[in-house]
Amino acid sequence: MTGVWQAMTVRPHRFLLSRWPLRCVLYLVSSVVVGVALLVALLLGVVFPPAVVFLGLPVGAVERRRLRILDPAPVPSPHPVPPPGLGGWLRARLGEGATWRELGYVLTLSSVLLLVDLIGLGILVDCLIVMAAPVLVAAGVPLQFGDLVIDTHGEALAAAAVALLVVLVGLYALSAVAATQAAFARWLLAPRDAELNRRVEELARSRGRLLNAFEAERRRIERDLHDGAQQRLVLLAMTLGLARLELDGDGGTGRGKQLLDDAQRQARQALAAIRELIHGIHPQVLTDLGLPAAVGELAERCQVPVEIDLPLPGRLPATVETTAYFVVCEALTNAVRHARASRVTVSGRLTGRQLTLTVTDDGDGGADPAAGTGLRGLADRTAVMDGTFTVTSPAGGPTTLRVDLPCG
Repeated sequence: MTGVWQAMTVRPHRFLLSRWPLRCVLYLVSSVVVGVALLVALLLGVVFPPAVVFLGLPVGAVERRRLRILDPAPVPSPHPVPPPGLGGWLRARLGEGATWRELGYVLTLSSVLLLVDLIGLGILVDCLIVMAAPVLVAAGVPLQFGDLVIDTHGEALAAAAVALLVVLVGLYALSAVAATQAAFARWLLAPRDAELNRRVEELARSRGRLLNAFEAERRRIERDLHDGAQQRLVLLAMTLGLARLELDGDGGTGRGKQLLDDAQRQARQALAAIRELIHGIHPQVLTDLGLPAAVGELAERCQVPVEIDLPLPGRLPATVETTAYFVVCEALTNAVRHARASRVTVSGRLTGRQLTLTVTDDGDGGADPAAGTGLRGLADRTAVMDGTFTVTSPAGGPTTLRVDLPCG
């Protein structure tokens, strides 16, 4: 890693006094532990043979965290969130280069890297034992390495001096081995440039579509205000004016009373239209009470029964709550208008720093994000949050919308 190499090359005389030798030895020791566990699992057949292909997935996750022993910079996962269902998961993982790179790393760590680490650490342990030779010999415990026997005080001092020199040089060598091994692990387990570029390109396209959607939404709101609520208010003003003229003419009965009733009705309609527009922009309950309460309000207003299972431990980031809310809102609208559903289930869980939200209806199915701007807009909203949006909607139903949103 960069930090280890800099410490070894910039100030090599101070390297042994820094934290790096200990961290490098710790990294190699933990590599041996993981490597031995993998070797035993492979030799004893602990892992079901067809599942060996996927053994690199959990190992890769562990190794990306273990790299932080030498480099605090986190290594992102190269795996995007797969489509829902076992079939979608298998197709996604088998089609990714990252899965096969992780499998290659598992085989390397349990063989070549394990052997190199054992040899290096074994030499270090032997040298540390020899450094204790003066104490052992003084206690009447000679040291024997093959035909070589150390049983006098002079031999013990000479051996300890040589062992100390080997340890000092060996710590440099072991640190270089650890840094090289960590760089190799990062090269295999981190996302490749092509994978990152694909994510960046998709994110750029999503943001472009989202900007266009926001502009279209702004124009729609302006149009609705102009053609809907504004016209109702204009009509209300005219009706009130006519009512005043009629009241002046008939003393408050007949036509004038009817016009006042019409004016009240039109005022209620105008206020309802304005409330709908405001609620569609950003509901106040979402700001005040959070996502579960806002989804509950949507369920009360929905024309079909909605079952909610959203046990969140507390408030989420505002952008996450807003995105999740509009996903539920659009999903309920689609279920009622297009899928002719009779029941909808909304569920969500916060796992670690990720919110997983699913909306399932028992409608006709056949929903396709590529065929409609509504679902495409939800996918773009989700992509801007660096989340994933998937739709499973076979013909005949049911339809399941799933959104995974990072909350860090």
